[in-house]
Amino acid sequence: MSVSDSHLPIRVWPAIVRAVSGRCPACGGGKFFKSYLHQVDRCSVCGESFGQIHADDGPAWLTIGIVGHVVVPMALFTETNFQWPLLVSMPVWPLTAFAMTMTILPRAKALFIAAIWAMKAPGFE
Repeated sequence: MSVSDSHLPIRVWPAIVRAVSGRCPACGGGKFFKSYLHQVDRCSVCGESFGQIHADDGPAWLTIGIVGHVVVPMALFTETNFQWPLLVSMPVWPLTAFAMTMTILPRAKALFIAAIWAMKAPGFE
């Protein structure tokens, strides 16, 4: 019997915290991703199914919003207050945006999938 079949209510925030940390939102024991952005079909510990849940464009939207609101002000502040050479600025800002994107995107996907799973929202079926 999976966690979603039980009569116990599912708390959303603990599920999101577990998923963002890379663990199963249901039990916190199994791994949530089998590779960079591919969630496991089924938890190896509790057997909860996640393969049918699709986050669609939500994680990309959230990642773009966070990275854009952090990198652009940093770049504007730095470029107006410091006289960096152009050969320093050109690689720094794209690499910063790339590193932040690669860090945030799987966590954003975990957040959306865990929220969909915990709330039994449309897209869960």
